[in-house]
Amino acid sequence: MLPDSQVERWLAEDLGHHDVTNDVPGETTGRLVAKEDGVAAGLDAALEVFSYLDCDATTTVDAGDRVEVGETVLSVEGSAQAVLRGERVAVNIAGHASGVATKTRRAVDAAREVDPDVRIAGTRKTTPGLRGIEKRAVVAGGGDTHRLDLSHMVMVKDNHVAEMGLEAAIEHFRERASFATKIEVEVEEPDDAPRAAAAEADIILLDNMDPSTTSDAVQLLGAEYPDVLAEASGGIRIDDVPDYAATGVDVISLGSLTHSAPSLDLSFRTG
Repeated sequence: MLPDSQVERWLAEDLGHHDVTNDVPGETTGRLVAKEDGVAAGLDAALEVFSYLDCDATTTVDAGDRVEVGETVLSVEGSAQAVLRGERVAVNIAGHASGVATKTRRAVDAAREVDPDVRIAGTRKTTPGLRGIEKRAVVAGGGDTHRLDLSHMVMVKDNHVAEMGLEAAIEHFRERASFATKIEVEVEEPDDAPRAAAAEADIILLDNMDPSTTSDAVQLLGAEYPDVLAEASGGIRIDDVPDYAATGVDVISLGSLTHSAPSLDLSFRTG
């Protein structure tokens, strides 16, 4: 459930101080229609927008459902002024989230053609204020959220290693983290993967390695630490996913799922 304060911020940004455009009398109905094929997401947020404006809205598909051109995904009725005031915010949120879900599904499908067990994950490269929407959209597309925020998991990155050294950085955070908190360590060279595992990292992030180098790192890791998860990340595109899925990694994470997914084209029609 979205807090009213979030919906209020969205509407205030769009309506401003003197909304004449939507000063329309009477009652009306409206529907949100897909103008291209894709995967639905963000409709729960669109419902919250219309609910805040005292409109009755229902979805006709669930998050994660595939939708086709011309398909109605949401219907609404209420005062014409309220319906029109909620239109653009609802379209923007649902279109953006559905775009994230659609891109995620493409990545998931590409990976599963090679390895049905490899996971596609998002990253923290999200839009400020929209992380919850975008992370749920990744899930709707069949992906994994990865860590939701900095408290969800410790990630030892290149800057930490530069400041403290690999083993010392892992020990530093292990001493401060809860027993329930996993530690992931970013490495840029294959030989550092088993080093990080030996220092008791739970997950090894193989950063900015091409598929061949990633495969080498996975083999080194699997030879001694088969229970430690391997994740590939860093500039991976949808077209690259099959090659990375073939390396044996457990997870492929793509920041582009959220930071550069094109919105799904949706149209709102009244009457």
